[in-house]
Amino acid sequence: MDFDHHLTELSASSPCIPSGEDFHFYYKFTEFRRPIEEIARRTQSMLNRIGSAENIWGRGSAFPADVDDAYEWLVNANDDVFELVDELVDELRRIMKEEGVEFENELEEKTKVPFHIPTIKKPQYAYNIVVDNANQPFEHVLLEKSEDGQRFIHPLEKFSVLDFVDKENIEDILPIKPLSIECTPFKLVEEVKGLKELAATLSTVNEFAVDLEHNHYRSFQGLTCLMQISTRTEDFVIDTLKVRNHVGPYLREVFKDPTKKKVMHGADRDILWLQRDFGIYVCNMFDTGQASRVLKMERYSLQHLLQHFCGITANKELTSQLLADTRMQIGDYALFLM
Repeated sequence: MDFDHHLTELSASSPCIPSGEDFHFYYKFTEFRRPIEEIARRTQSMLNRIGSAENIWGRGSAFPADVDDAYEWLVNANDDVFELVDELVDELRRIMKEEGVEFENELEEKTKVPFHIPTIKKPQYAYNIVVDNANQPFEHVLLEKSEDGQRFIHPLEKFSVLDFVDKENIEDILPIKPLSIECTPFKLVEEVKGLKELAATLSTVNEFAVDLEHNHYRSFQGLTCLMQISTRTEDFVIDTLKVRNHVGPYLREVFKDPTKKKVMHGADRDILWLQRDFGIYVCNMFDTGQASRVLKMERYSLQHLLQHFCGITANKELTSQLLADTRMQIGDYALFLM
């Protein structure tokens, strides 16, 4: 497959298309809607072909139909390309150095922090993390099995749906605005003592927001690198590489506690990572991403919900803790509107 050709064709199909409110206005007319749908069909077909290029990614991946999932797919695809290029440049530099050939890089002076630093140890080596990179489903070793031994029993199965229905009158619930960042204590948890204190704090609250940061650059199946937790009054960031073996034992019960609401956004993968890396199983979760779909919002991304409900324009790369901290306010609004 001519990879460059498809990228060029894809980028050429987008200029001059109206955006925002103008797009929705024109989309009402058949003369505009039909060619747009054809462009969308061809674009998705090209992206699927790009995503299935095994010589680029190693293995194929279908292009998502949801717009926000598609955006994340494109970001990850770009990251994969840059990682691949970076690795190839490093390999070329190594070979040329061995052959005594000088390697000139015009961008080297501009690049103050290289993405790939070969001298940095893999986290699994630096922190003695046992990683299972087998290309198969992981074992739920901490779950009970059914009487016939054929399946695992999730802690949720012990509860009724009614256990998670809010007893309060929804109409009487008013959104609670979060404290400003300046007035919100922040704690970086890097030791077992900090985990113990965090568990004690979470045992006293009725709800908390959660977000995970995961990376698969140095491991095939990937590793959970950070866990962000926010209560109404405090923010925590857990270095899950340093305290990986202790996260589950200290936080497993509060995540399983059905009386405590866990607020997350688009938690499909977060749930998998919590189960796989820490043996944590969540009971009583409110997913603002799913709530946005129930409410038929214009977009489902957390950035859009922050802007719509909270008036906050956020850059996810720079304000990840702010996003976690504000999830509960979004949850208040979404619960109120539902």
